[in-house]
Amino acid sequence: MATEEDIRFDVGDKAVYPAQGVAEVVGIDSKQIMDASQTFYVMRVLDSEEKIMIPVENVENVGLRPIISDREVEEVYDIMRERDVDLNTQTWNRRYRAYVEKIKTGSAFEIAEVLRDLHLLEFEKSLSFGERKMLDTAERLLVQELAIAKGVPEAEILEEIEHIFAG
Repeated sequence: MATEEDIRFDVGDKAVYPAQGVAEVVGIDSKQIMDASQTFYVMRVLDSEEKIMIPVENVENVGLRPIISDREVEEVYDIMRERDVDLNTQTWNRRYRAYVEKIKTGSAFEIAEVLRDLHLLEFEKSLSFGERKMLDTAERLLVQELAIAKGVPEAEILEEIEHIFAG
């Protein structure tokens, strides 16, 4: 596991903020809090334009991480292509909670599993409203990160994902 010393970002870097998506470091600020100086990454979430401040020493705790590497991009695609999976036969609300936990991790691999499982489930039955929203969230988060990791437009990634799941 990386330590905070290993995870450093500069202004202009993009990073994944769990469950929010990709954010860009727009500044690094120091603030005096009580008697201590604390350094923060000032981040802009690409989807919402929301600004957030993350204390540098909390990067690992909040799960902020770099964009995935080329090798990890291939792993994500392999996860999405996998078809020999045991689809969770729990009730939809238990399944939903498990998917929410996976998305909260911010892991591209976990999110790819959620996307794959929901697409495969969709072939068998209609998704509930909650599952449909979860599918859309997983797809949005993954498309955003893959597009940045590969340096291509989001539309191209969406097309690739649709091709992977074309029934």
